[in-house]
Amino acid sequence: MDVVARHLAAIDRLRARDLPPGGAAHHTVELDPGHGPRPSTDDLHALRDAMAQHLGTRWGESPPWAQLTLRLRLARGEEIPEPWATLCLRTDELDVWQAEDVWLAVGVADRDEADAIRLLATVTRTAPP
Repeated sequence: MDVVARHLAAIDRLRARDLPPGGAAHHTVELDPGHGPRPSTDDLHALRDAMAQHLGTRWGESPPWAQLTLRLRLARGEEIPEPWATLCLRTDELDVWQAEDVWLAVGVADRDEADAIRLLATVTRTAPP
């Protein structure tokens, strides 16, 4: 199974998980890059783009959603709901779809130089702000 297919299957499993009622109504996971050397930022962005093509076929094309506006709103003291507040601090751009009764976001967490670069997938009932 190629890496894109493996990550799409992981997203399907994530969407199938129950979201906790009342609590944090979201799940965020790191999509495992697999064995071998850690992928570069460019590799993870290319992988995100490839996944976005497949997911766009399922749920419709969706332009990447830049996170700068959310970071500015947070800096001004506006309350941004989770998981969007955390995602905007970790990513510069997300691909977002409404997939039936949940929202799905995929992005590369590369904003923290002290942390490893990660490919993230999130499902939530909370609509993007």
